[in-house]
Amino acid sequence: MTAGARVAAPVAKPVVPVILLAVAAAGLWASSRMTWVTVQSADGLTEPRTDNLDGGTWFGALTPLALVLVAAIAAVFAVKGVLRQLLGVVVAVVAAVAAVPGFALTIGAGRTAERAGTLAELPGRATVTGAEAHVFPAVLSVLAAACALAAGVLLTKRAETTAQLSGKYDNPVFRRADASAQVNKSDGAAPLSDRVLWDALDAGTDPTDTADTPDDDDRPGRREP
Repeated sequence: MTAGARVAAPVAKPVVPVILLAVAAAGLWASSRMTWVTVQSADGLTEPRTDNLDGGTWFGALTPLALVLVAAIAAVFAVKGVLRQLLGVVVAVVAAVAAVPGFALTIGAGRTAERAGTLAELPGRATVTGAEAHVFPAVLSVLAAACALAAGVLLTKRAETTAQLSGKYDNPVFRRADASAQVNKSDGAAPLSDRVLWDALDAGTDPTDTADTPDDDDRPGRREP
């Protein structure tokens, strides 16, 4: 295997992170359209009122975060190396933010009834008589955020691996040592690239001196008995 082939090997399409980002964006968007909380209220003058609050109303950033993940899919193919690693960090942060409201609603944290009354824009004389949290849409948002987090982690690790491998073979010291080893192991049957030959020369190895070591009987100066 030549040095050029080894350099090209780490380059791969980030298929898995892209799929995870697509699933995460679709999950957040679907969750934002579902009813998260149903709130009942009464003001003592009119009929009791029922309001359904969807995910986009309960957490206004849910849909924009889904759009950010869609944009991240395009960015994955547009950047590489350290920039892709930074993109992975941004995606992980977005995932963490997107998971908080759904997780809080699932475990019953926060003042659900009071918040529901505020978001329903009830009149001042109305009081909230009940608030029902719908768990499935909240759990869906958490699962979507988990997919986005996994995508961010994979993008970060992929960038680190690619940077380490490309850095190794871009380093002249490693490249020359690798070329020298290839020349020493070559038996002349497999052709070596010009780059390998030049790197071997730079390392002090003569590519033309690749013949097998002669046997003792063929060494110059040995006399016949």
